[in-house]
Amino acid sequence: MGSRLQLFRLKKPFETERSNKLFLRALRENCAYHYTHCPEYKQILDEARFAPEDLKEYADIARIPPIPTLFFKRHHVYSMPRRRTLIRATSSGTSGQFSDIRFDTGGLWAGLWMVLTVAKQRRLLSPRPCHYIVMGYRPHRSNKTAIAKTAYGYTLFAPALSRTFALKYADGKYSPDLDGIVNAIVKHSRSRFPTRFIGFPAYTWFVMKRMEERGISVKLPEHSIIMLGGGWKQFYREQVDKREFYEMAERILGVPEDHIVEAFGAAEHPILYCDCPHHHFHVPVYSRVIIRDVHTLEPVENGKVGLVNLLTPMVKATPIQSIMTDDLGILHDASECPCGIPAPWLEIIGRVGLKDIKTCAAGAGDILTAAVAETDKEGKA
Repeated sequence: MGSRLQLFRLKKPFETERSNKLFLRALRENCAYHYTHCPEYKQILDEARFAPEDLKEYADIARIPPIPTLFFKRHHVYSMPRRRTLIRATSSGTSGQFSDIRFDTGGLWAGLWMVLTVAKQRRLLSPRPCHYIVMGYRPHRSNKTAIAKTAYGYTLFAPALSRTFALKYADGKYSPDLDGIVNAIVKHSRSRFPTRFIGFPAYTWFVMKRMEERGISVKLPEHSIIMLGGGWKQFYREQVDKREFYEMAERILGVPEDHIVEAFGAAEHPILYCDCPHHHFHVPVYSRVIIRDVHTLEPVENGKVGLVNLLTPMVKATPIQSIMTDDLGILHDASECPCGIPAPWLEIIGRVGLKDIKTCAAGAGDILTAAVAETDKEGKA
């Protein structure tokens, strides 16, 4: 069994420090594979004067050049022929640009072990049937987004009696059906089986607000859960404090705070970060988080704000082992959370604009200049 599968089959998903040597070995093997099989990635590493064999000690993982997610939205690069990849997942995309992430067989097996282990830890796996209300996209063959695939995957954690989707597909586009969701909630409140909400927190909030305005409140059956993921996206101006969200959920839906679970992830970093009972995103063994100074891109110590750099050896089909998000975050020591999980936890502060990314991450931009220019030439040829 390779180092990657050994890492993803660890039974304790948050023994992060104890898995450092295995993570380093898996990352080195992953880096070597991409270096050998992806010309664009090789060029990036060569420009940065970095080679896979430079990963000698655990601290060396910070030396891997982080690639901004914007690069993957503008340039689709792969480390194996697309015919050998089994699944394609895309980011939601802006202005027509989206990341196209491909998955190899080993990466999919690794992801399956990860999801089952983390979901079990958070007590999301259950033999008890339930009704699902998905605050996201109804599946459609034209929709390849990672968030749609993830949301549907969550409906496999417990047997599904029904699935109701907030975003319906018709006439070539998606549109929200909030009234349909309200009707489903009222109907399911009379069931003896629990209801599970999945998806965008914005749509969950909008539905609860609509119910409040109409004077509707319910008490959903015991064991009902709200699973949030995907962020507020274009509704960031409407984003509310988590405490206000939790209070509304208990008042309108009868779902207490300890039955609300939030997940964090990205198409370019397909690792499941599931919050603890205190709603903190502890870093699992499958990944590492480095917070980098916005001006120098040098790693900063825990407790300092910076750009979020995410690392994982999960995928071989696409070179996404070290990506730089456009999120600002803080990495906290494990001791700063009372839940007892021994891994540090990531706090997302907010998102910086593309203009800010170009300014702050100038170092990464310099590293990518040659690769981007070469890709542009090929595209025009």
